[in-house]
Amino acid sequence: MITKTVECRYCKSDFTVTGNPGEKLSIPCFNCNKKNVVTFSDKGGEFVESVPVSYALEVSGLVKIYKNVKAVDNISFKVRKGEVFGFLGPNGAGKTTTIKSMLDLIHGDAGQITINGLDVRINGKEAKKLVGYLPEKVAFYDNLTALQNLLFYAEMKHASKDECKVLIEEFGLGDAVKKKVGTFSKGMVQRLGVARTLLGNPPIYILDEPTEGLDARGVVLIRNKIKELKQQGATIFVSSHILSEIQAVCDRVGIISKGVLVAQDTVAELSKKLNLKPKLTLELEKVSDAVVDAIKKISGIYDVKTIGCMIHVVCDSNISAKVIVAIVNAGGNIVNLQTQTPSLEEVFLKYTEE
Repeated sequence: MITKTVECRYCKSDFTVTGNPGEKLSIPCFNCNKKNVVTFSDKGGEFVESVPVSYALEVSGLVKIYKNVKAVDNISFKVRKGEVFGFLGPNGAGKTTTIKSMLDLIHGDAGQITINGLDVRINGKEAKKLVGYLPEKVAFYDNLTALQNLLFYAEMKHASKDECKVLIEEFGLGDAVKKKVGTFSKGMVQRLGVARTLLGNPPIYILDEPTEGLDARGVVLIRNKIKELKQQGATIFVSSHILSEIQAVCDRVGIISKGVLVAQDTVAELSKKLNLKPKLTLELEKVSDAVVDAIKKISGIYDVKTIGCMIHVVCDSNISAKVIVAIVNAGGNIVNLQTQTPSLEEVFLKYTEE
């Protein structure tokens, strides 16, 4: 066995490593917890390369128990850098408990959580500096104005105070910049909460119900901001009850039910796993039996329903053109056509049903 003191490529701290001659190991630094690759020779240990952190967030085997009830039951998932990851589940499924555990605001009973490679239990302070967090229940000092509140939090986060007015304007609160937050509506407080989350331009955002209490204009504002942050390279972990919004912005989703992560993938892949099919809605000048029979004869058709001049077809995704050709050949005249791909709502309901 060879024992050697080496220097971490990241934080430059010295620590001791042990290995056999010719052995190559990936070893975390005892100070910053970032991994380095060490090759052992007869002359001692030498760093030959560093291991890049490819995941912004990693949760492994997380368990949280309240009064003998597992609120979170052995959850594991990874969120890639630059990804928007949606975290979904019914009320009481364990979403907020998971999020608070990820930030070490509550301690899990088992499991490991890393933020950009940093273990939150060991390097919590450094890890949290990388995160902009929007809690489920946003709160401010009611006796301070919107600007005073943001200036206070900017100082706490060592962010530029010049950002405060810019963010207040961006989130439509310019007219209320000098008003006390205690006079704000719920939607205004939520907007200010999102603005606070962006202070310091962190690389990772964890958003718990970011559109809670917002009107339609506010929802669109948050949606566009998430897309903008992604374009800038940020990683966003977002929990929301508005499934259409999640589907509009997320690269992948994870679905939690009764404390268990029951699914995680893209919406399209989850739809495939559940064998969910797209739906065609066709409006014809006139629906005839010949048209309906022609559609039913096509391989890959699962259901055909007619209501007046409308035909609703459930089919494989690759036969839409065949349906159109069959209708035309049977003498039908198509006035309008809409294709509805399987929605996140359908996926969600399937995975969380009793």
